[in-house]
Amino acid sequence: MKAFLALEDGTVFKGTSFGSEGERSGEVVFNTSMAGYQEILTDPSYKGQIVAMTYPLIGNYGVNDEDVESRNLFLEGFVVKEYSKVASNWRSRKSLGEYLRENKIIGIEGVDTRELTLRIRRGGELKAVITTIEQSEKELVQKARSSRGLTGVDLVKEVAPAKGYRWNQAGRHKVVVLDCGVKFNILRELANNDCKVAVVPAKTTPKEILALKPDGLLLSNGPGDPAAVPYVVNTVRELIGRLPIFGICLGHQMLGQAFGGKTFKLKYGHHGGNHPVKDLETGKVAITVQNHGFCVDIDTLNKKDIEMTHSNLNDGTLEGMRHKKLPIFRYNSIRSRLLGRATRSISSEDL
Repeated sequence: MKAFLALEDGTVFKGTSFGSEGERSGEVVFNTSMAGYQEILTDPSYKGQIVAMTYPLIGNYGVNDEDVESRNLFLEGFVVKEYSKVASNWRSRKSLGEYLRENKIIGIEGVDTRELTLRIRRGGELKAVITTIEQSEKELVQKARSSRGLTGVDLVKEVAPAKGYRWNQAGRHKVVVLDCGVKFNILRELANNDCKVAVVPAKTTPKEILALKPDGLLLSNGPGDPAAVPYVVNTVRELIGRLPIFGICLGHQMLGQAFGGKTFKLKYGHHGGNHPVKDLETGKVAITVQNHGFCVDIDTLNKKDIEMTHSNLNDGTLEGMRHKKLPIFRYNSIRSRLLGRATRSISSEDL
């Protein structure tokens, strides 16, 4: 079956469908990871986005039961140069195409993903439509232009759970995770570091969080514009100074806003497995996995209280910040200085 990817700049890519049928709109982004497509597909932070993989062959190791990062697939579509119809791995349970069809996600192969990536790098992320329904290119482009995009849209409410749950019951330290689209591996890492983890919905009030008597609060990753979720920012603002707090990705951005800072949209976001981040204290550089399209403007924060600790070496943007007085913790030393034991904080864009 034919499939089409139409961009708001007037470009239309033609290819072949290997997923579900139908039509979806979203902002098209490129991901530079060579592997990990199942983790990407199940990352709630991709809600509202059509993901194009820059690596040319995708699907060769199939899909398994272990590498899922959430309860569902939330992205709007999946774009590849070549889809591997042969899936060979001892853990594989089904093909990527079967997985997309089961979860009603449109997939398109045969797209020149190099050209698409260069177009996004030059002009920024673009609104797009992905479809298996044949129609005029003019009509498709118009649909892309009239789609909602990401800026100013609350996508957290579309991925956050309606009810809270216990991830695990054992652990020395009780951590509450405010779920704006949390990835399971964050919960696994907390459990592995002797934490008892309770997950609560994004609209949980400060009073309800404090009633759980946690040792600390983790603000999760999630999709879209942090400025579009003021209810979470207000919750965070009320809890500052009352609990140790750590923010990841969207959680990091909402912490920045809670401290009076502003966020802005990156030209084409950070999506992939090869982003160099420098620790400004030690001078060490880590190659990180990232997925965020917005960033905190460090210059809008009070420098007497907040300092930049990590920067992205590709574009110089903020990747980590630390409060000089309030007690939260460094993720990279979670084993030794967990939650309330720490006297400083870091809030990282990536995990």
